[in-house]
Amino acid sequence: MSKHDLYLYPVWLRIWHGINALGILLLIFTGISMQYGSIDYPLLPFKTSVVIHNVAGIVVAIGYVFFLIANHFSNNERQYIPNYKGFFDRIITQAKYYIFGYFKGEPKPFPITKENKFNPLQRMSYITLMYLLVPLVVITGLGLLYPEVIVNKVFNMGGVMLTAVLHATVGFFISLFLIIHLYVASIGKNPLRNYKSILNGYHAADDH
Repeated sequence: MSKHDLYLYPVWLRIWHGINALGILLLIFTGISMQYGSIDYPLLPFKTSVVIHNVAGIVVAIGYVFFLIANHFSNNERQYIPNYKGFFDRIITQAKYYIFGYFKGEPKPFPITKENKFNPLQRMSYITLMYLLVPLVVITGLGLLYPEVIVNKVFNMGGVMLTAVLHATVGFFISLFLIIHLYVASIGKNPLRNYKSILNGYHAADDH
């Protein structure tokens, strides 16, 4: 570890990240099992999937509340505040780097700093994830866990059915984000370096 390495991930964030990641993976696996597993050949027994899914969902929901509080009372919150000036230009620049520049060995257009540990695309995706998708999946999940709180009909469609469809749709986009997240985390001089960073909290100086 170099003295120039950046300490970007405090202990609370790393602990939350690990618990949240495990919870999301369990939710994805059990959700797929409940949705697509056949009666004769289920990925998991249906009742087991339901129990694991519910417990993991509650843990993720509690973890999300913790994230909001900890994020608000720490410097990490500023990472989620977008800079609207030249926003789309920066998004396009970063997208070009991911599609072409990285494979040509070009330098990162937005080097990582303590003030900006997310590039423009990351910031946009994390804001969408943490302040739109996760709240939606938590709220709809709690609604399905306690269906008596759901309105009976919305535009002539059953409230429970609408909630279930929205829950599954948002879950799909979160799953898609996870796949992209794992790929982007492997981009750099050492594909495993970013995974190591979330364990020890430090981002390597030669990969800024």
